[in-house]
Amino acid sequence: MLDYEISPSDAALLLRENKARFIDVREPWEVATAKIDGTIPMPMGDVPSRAHQEFDPDERLVVICHLGQRSLNVAVWLRNQGFEQAQSLRGGIDAWSAEIDPSVPRY
Repeated sequence: MLDYEISPSDAALLLRENKARFIDVREPWEVATAKIDGTIPMPMGDVPSRAHQEFDPDERLVVICHLGQRSLNVAVWLRNQGFEQAQSLRGGIDAWSAEIDPSVPRY
């Protein structure tokens, strides 16, 4: 079974190779401030009503938030719903900006 968190470098590889869907659970104003291209915006509160309609339980999901706590909570929830390949981006978009893409604004 996969760890609940994935490092920014491992997530970047998945994104580059199109081997996972990236779900951004931050609020719309946060996404407007900083985003990773190719992510699906889905505020945390919308996940329970949208997950089963929009995701395949067998696909790899990487959940993103600002610092990694909300995304970890969502990844755990998704795992409990049968999405066994859901992971949280460790350190969130803040770590992504620091380690992978400094053009993504930090806030």
